Amino acid sequence: MSEPKVASVVFDIGGVLLDWSPDYLYAELIPDAAERVHFLTNIATPDWNRQQDAGRSWAEAVAELTSVHPEHAEWIEAYDKGWLKMVNGVIQGTADLLTELRDQQIPTYALTNFSEEKWGVAKEAFPILGGFVGEVVSGREQTIKPDEKIYRILLERYDLDPARTFYTDDVRHNVDGARAVGIDAELFVGADTLRRQLRERGLPLHP
Repeated sequence: MSEPKVASVVFDIGGVLLDWSPDYLYAELIPDAAERVHFLTNIATPDWNRQQDAGRSWAEAVAELTSVHPEHAEWIEAYDKGWLKMVNGVIQGTADLLTELRDQQIPTYALTNFSEEKWGVAKEAFPILGGFVGEVVSGREQTIKPDEKIYRILLERYDLDPARTFYTDDVRHNVDGARAVGIDAELFVGADTLRRQLRERGLPLHP
């Protein structure tokens, strides 16, 4: 059998391994759909959350946003205190595939835009996150995908050959960022497709 084209597999986390969405929490807190969309689009925005992924503390984030929108203080605080309710468990197909890779002793890594504070919470809640050979967490590194720097941290820290490193992410521009530094990367659209992509590269996985 010829040598696989891939020597290591790198996973994004949210949307690939964990089913994460603020809607899981805020559907409870803000039953009115239009009001909920307004809050998550215009107040606790994706860009606001990304600043925690880039290293800002949650205490600072909540205090700053609450000072601008004191009428929504309870909902803003919930984004921090109720964060775990935004995770609707693991994406089982991906988790099964990750376990199979580990059983085959194929090195697996995490490369994720994630608050360092919440990464600790997630690892405690979902033990599968604790089994990576290595992890690069944006909040710890204070740089986020698709900045070239975070991909280079991964490659250099773990001495990975980009051409033999496979990466999957559910966000297109993060995939493009990985490809720009020579990593073999594909957009995540589901565990079955990911399994096929890895088998096509020669990894000995079940069909």
